[in-house]
Amino acid sequence: MKAYVFPGQGAQFPGMGKDLYEQNDLVRKLFDEADSILGFKITDIMFNGTEEDLRRTDITQPAVFIHSVAVAKSLDGFRPDMVAGHSLGEFSALVASGALSFESGLRLVAQRAGAMQKACEKIPGTMAAIIGLADEKIEEICAQLNEKGLVVVPANYNSPGQVVISGSKEAISAACPLMQEAGAKRALPLTVGGAFHSPLMTPAKDELEKAISETVFNKPVCPIYQNVDAMPHTDPEEIRRNLVTQLNSPVRWTQSVLNMIADGATEFTECGPGTVLTNLIKRIQK
Repeated sequence: MKAYVFPGQGAQFPGMGKDLYEQNDLVRKLFDEADSILGFKITDIMFNGTEEDLRRTDITQPAVFIHSVAVAKSLDGFRPDMVAGHSLGEFSALVASGALSFESGLRLVAQRAGAMQKACEKIPGTMAAIIGLADEKIEEICAQLNEKGLVVVPANYNSPGQVVISGSKEAISAACPLMQEAGAKRALPLTVGGAFHSPLMTPAKDELEKAISETVFNKPVCPIYQNVDAMPHTDPEEIRRNLVTQLNSPVRWTQSVLNMIADGATEFTECGPGTVLTNLIKRIQK
């Protein structure tokens, strides 16, 4: 069975999508439509912008979404048996599977990015990658710090031995040495705009909920394995609820991939810039 996966924020790179735009008429039309929907030429930033330009949340998220959908639409014989997306990638997966139109998906992504940007500015936070420590130990340390009034949670279960934590800058600074003392090989602070998938994103969740409630969702052509519970969903109302909850809940990527494999996935194809998810899946399959 064929599974298609869609990356999230962090997969972007300068020049992303330019080759597709120049070579594929369908992609060119899609990119031009995206510029029109957003009201500015995001394609100029994608093709000619710097790494710094592309790092802004309000640019990164629509750019990765547009590129990912374009890759899926440019593939010959795109007939998924199942799909999944990592964080932002869930929106790309929903469009590719027919649950959302391209316009609806892009408008939601733009609203999501704007809401997250505002939440980051309101309550500064950050994230760190914890390498080589058991999930349970990471959860335990986060819980201990929460009891002391610090906000830090597991945010991305990326692969066995790789979990990203998210929270206030003070909490991340306190957590990293504790993770290393507990046996983590590395505890690496990440260069990100905020504390994604943590309670600090609750203001963004509240804002996005209204936009999602006003958006038409269709039954997808195949199950989508959603981040919040790593389970397959086809019911539009379930998908809608999970998409809202996703903003301040962990991305259960390891669990999603394992469930897809258990349900018959034999071939994974990554749609989007880079090979971040392909590399994670290889580690999960070991």
